[in-house]
Amino acid sequence: MTMADLTSPVASAVASEVPLLRLRGIDKHFGPVQALFKVDLDLPSGQVTALCGDNGAGKSVLTRCIAGIYQPDHGEMFWEGREVHIHGPRDAAALGIEVVYQDLALADNLDIVQNMFLGRERVHRMFMDEDSMERSAAETLASLGVTTVRSIRQPVASLSGGQRQAVAVAKAVMWNSKLVALDEPTAALGVVQTRMVLDLVARLKQHGLGVMLISHNLNDVFEVADRIAILHLGRKVAEGPAAQFDMQSVVDYMTTGKSARHAPS
Repeated sequence: MTMADLTSPVASAVASEVPLLRLRGIDKHFGPVQALFKVDLDLPSGQVTALCGDNGAGKSVLTRCIAGIYQPDHGEMFWEGREVHIHGPRDAAALGIEVVYQDLALADNLDIVQNMFLGRERVHRMFMDEDSMERSAAETLASLGVTTVRSIRQPVASLSGGQRQAVAVAKAVMWNSKLVALDEPTAALGVVQTRMVLDLVARLKQHGLGVMLISHNLNDVFEVADRIAILHLGRKVAEGPAAQFDMQSVVDYMTTGKSARHAPS
């Protein structure tokens, strides 16, 4: 299934009353170090939720718990209102959860199509079904508005940073995804490439996907986020509509865990 197979963007972008993913009381220890303390988080469909926090706040640990890489020590996860146990990345992918990490995990020596189907190649009569894979890759990129690549057969090594990010996102959403987590997607990108990626995030939302945006760039956060959740030293200290925050209050929460400018939920 590709993005082109999804229902009307307007209809599907309406967030359900039940969050797509709901986390309650998530704890995570690494030996004597407690990385997460009873974290609650809601990730609705058709909305961008920015996860903010300073280095060491627990953003990466929480993301890896959602992705099935880490198992929480305590707490509950609810997917579309049903309690689930995510024991590994395959469980997460089966639900429709995909994470695009900062390193993107793309193979530079392979072309765009080969990267998008890496490990999930289509076979027809014992041969690689190149035509089918090309069509699906092209449809997915087109549905995301990715029009700057010269050819879907060009090596990933030849792409710009923004184009690489677009390919990684397209790879994530090809597989019936419902929630996409993006880890610092605009880090080290120039102005034009950042604009491309933020437009891509907006299109994911328009297609009705839930998006978790992990970012230190508050300009990006306030441009695309519908909701903001903030971690400080492993605890969620604030969560709510982006309109209830300003940049200073977010910085306050990130650095001190509290803010006089906004009451946390």
